Amino acid sequence: MKEFNWNEFIKRITINAEPRKIYQAWATQQGLESWFLRKAEFTSVDNTIRKKDEYIQPNDKYQWLWFGYPDATAETNTVIETNGTDYLKFYFSGNCIVSVHIKKENGEFICELNQDMTTAPKEERQFFYIECGKGWVFYLTNLKSILEGGIDLRNKNEQIRSVINA
Repeated sequence: MKEFNWNEFIKRITINAEPRKIYQAWATQQGLESWFLRKAEFTSVDNTIRKKDEYIQPNDKYQWLWFGYPDATAETNTVIETNGTDYLKFYFSGNCIVSVHIKKENGEFICELNQDMTTAPKEERQFFYIECGKGWVFYLTNLKSILEGGIDLRNKNEQIRSVINA
């Protein structure tokens, strides 16, 4: 039997929204806080905090906080690439690399996320594959929900723990 590839995964979702709106949801603090994070602060290479509606740029540093988790679980890392329209890449948990592509396929817009775990320690790749994979399925679903209907599916009650929507 062939060994399972724990090195990467791809998650794809159709979203009935213009690519510009999907990109803004990924590439601005305001966008990320609408569907993904409690706080998404970006600092430029000259140590200026970006405005909430300003597009992120390569080499920006970020600090992210989630609903349902204390500030101690903050994610801090770096934006790798952006193109201002339909593609961005950033370091994520365990120094994994996440790439997001927005594309048109068979008349529909697709948001495609690839998480590459080859930069993570080998013994941690299964953890990132499983746990990040579960998280991205929910958050991509929430992105679709926000952009198509405005309904935020996140649990924002920090007293309720161990739910799939936090």
